[in-house]
Amino acid sequence: MHILRLPEVKRLTGHRSDASIYGRIRAGEFTKPVNIGMRAVGFPSNEVEAILNATIAGYTQEQMRELVKQLHDDRAKLSPLLAPPAQESVQVKTTAPAPLPKTTRRKMPVAA
Repeated sequence: MHILRLPEVKRLTGHRSDASIYGRIRAGEFTKPVNIGMRAVGFPSNEVEAILNATIAGYTQEQMRELVKQLHDDRAKLSPLLAPPAQESVQVKTTAPAPLPKTTRRKMPVAA
């Protein structure tokens, strides 16, 4: 399994726009992307392949939604295996910052 970026997913699926992929995600007919960086996402290749196979097989929209739910469930089962080991929590005492001194506002003269 590897991560596919959106242009590759569009090429494989035949979608011409980002909006068509994200529209299918909103409809529950395509898996959600995974974060691969601060501002980057990608799609697991095995999920894209499963969706392509289901499309070729003629799955209905409802069957496609069920497949996507199953793929998301499978992804969630992988998450605990990929999570870093838990670290001991350290309690840090913080104090509130000192309040700022009040300032008085001068009234500006009104021009007549």
